[in-house]
Amino acid sequence: MKINSRYIGAVVLAPLLIFVFLGGLPLKLFTIALSVCGLYEFYNALKTKNIKSIPIISYILLAIYYIINNDFEKMMYILVLAIVLSLIIPIIDLKYSFMDVAVTILGFIYVVILFSFIPLVNNKVNGQYLVWLIFIGSWLSDTVAYYFGRFFGKHKLCPKVSPKKTIEGSIGGLLGATLGCGIFGIIVSPYVPEVAIVHFFLIGALCGIMGQFGDLVASSIKRYVDLKDYSNLIPGHGGILDRFDSILFNAVVVFYYLTFIVGI
Repeated sequence: MKINSRYIGAVVLAPLLIFVFLGGLPLKLFTIALSVCGLYEFYNALKTKNIKSIPIISYILLAIYYIINNDFEKMMYILVLAIVLSLIIPIIDLKYSFMDVAVTILGFIYVVILFSFIPLVNNKVNGQYLVWLIFIGSWLSDTVAYYFGRFFGKHKLCPKVSPKKTIEGSIGGLLGATLGCGIFGIIVSPYVPEVAIVHFFLIGALCGIMGQFGDLVASSIKRYVDLKDYSNLIPGHGGILDRFDSILFNAVVVFYYLTFIVGI
């Protein structure tokens, strides 16, 4: 009997959840590993369009960002300086253009900065519980959307970007993320008194929406560079950016919601 490669990929990914359980330094090291792999996949994909990105800039910025312990404010000062200095490169070496520099910086923000919101959520009060919202919201949305689309999908959602996605699947993903995060909130509410249960449902709904946009953004990039997957690292799921595309967006959603709506 042939086993669906998606299930094999899920088995491969499952042990990675231990880093979320452990939190702290293990989670930060896991996030760094995701960022390094993600940067490689992103810049490698661009080669098909002959974009001459400068990956070393992002790897240096990645190292600095975690050396200063994810200090977001300090990193913004460093990033502005890096942009100014990077824009000098096309003047010194004419094989590069300002577009190459722009895409290089975009890669750092898209991959490194967005991934870094995972440990930033974990560092919040009772963050060891709240960080799970990122993964529950993303993976339940993706899983439920897949099966809703498979069994009920008739109307295309965004055919020019991702031909297989359907409106029915999208609705299923929204419901899955909302209910999943809400039920999780009911279970952990005694340990997270700072967050009312209604916020878990609202965060789930936002993750169900924004996570799908994260997926579509990754699909849009791949369509532009004529790639099906960023890599073959995870059986049935492609690469890191294929599997964690929705998590990139939802990590930001969860952090911003908890910071500016809940106030923690």
